[in-house]
Amino acid sequence: MTDLTDDPFLAHRGLLFTVAYEMLGSAADAEDVVQETWLRWADVDRSQVRSPRAYLVRIVTRQSLNRLRSVARRREEYIGEWLPEPVLTSPDVAEDVELAESVSMAVLTVLETLGPVERAVFVLREVFETPYPEIAEAVGKSPAAVRQIAHRAREHVGSRRPRMAVDRDEQQAVVETFLAAVASGDVQALVEVLAPDVVVIADGGGVVTASRRPITGGQLVAGLLSRASTFPDYAASTVCLNGMPAARIDVGGTPAAVSVVVEDGRITRIYAVRNPYKLGWLEREADLSR
Repeated sequence: MTDLTDDPFLAHRGLLFTVAYEMLGSAADAEDVVQETWLRWADVDRSQVRSPRAYLVRIVTRQSLNRLRSVARRREEYIGEWLPEPVLTSPDVAEDVELAESVSMAVLTVLETLGPVERAVFVLREVFETPYPEIAEAVGKSPAAVRQIAHRAREHVGSRRPRMAVDRDEQQAVVETFLAAVASGDVQALVEVLAPDVVVIADGGGVVTASRRPITGGQLVAGLLSRASTFPDYAASTVCLNGMPAARIDVGGTPAAVSVVVEDGRITRIYAVRNPYKLGWLEREADLSR
């Protein structure tokens, strides 16, 4: 009888979830894909599988591609800005600089501008350094075609991703300064921690109140944020989201997962997810950690 602890699926489950999450931008969808992968893996003749890791990655990639195509229309009809679903992560994730960057809200948002196959190729090649022949099998293209797709995707993401120096201590300090300024309602303190051209992108999904377009400008954003603490049931705390220090802010009983991009000691982008359907995963993880 096979010991379940030796099952390659269990050994690689974390990897499979991360691949699916980076492709889909949704923890809930990624979990569904991983479960679908497990069901397919359960029916496989393991004696015919030369590399269980490559085989499992191939399954999860194909399932993710199918899921991406099925949700394309849903995202086109989404009300307001669509942001990836945030996940709580261990502070240890930030020790792996490449992984921390690859699951950051900033990078996941850029990945949304890629086509499904481009996104799959970028994630597998740039993040996990998967060999081109294995990627080719996963996406149904030739290795030569995959190399070209990888080159285009790399240039596309490189030109759009924010310039980030992943320094956990600096990010933690900036987030704490930011939250203190919001709590005090001090406009000048907010202006000092925000870059002059800061951009705020909020995702309410039409379920809760949120700006349907990005808000730009340090003075404007500072003025809006300075009023947050005056609302009923205001609360804020630091959390680790997508590999980096971030914040949870509750206003009027409605939570928001707030991720920021820090450049030169100031916040250049704020991603605020308020859609409750994207925070269920966050709430469940928080309950488990208590």
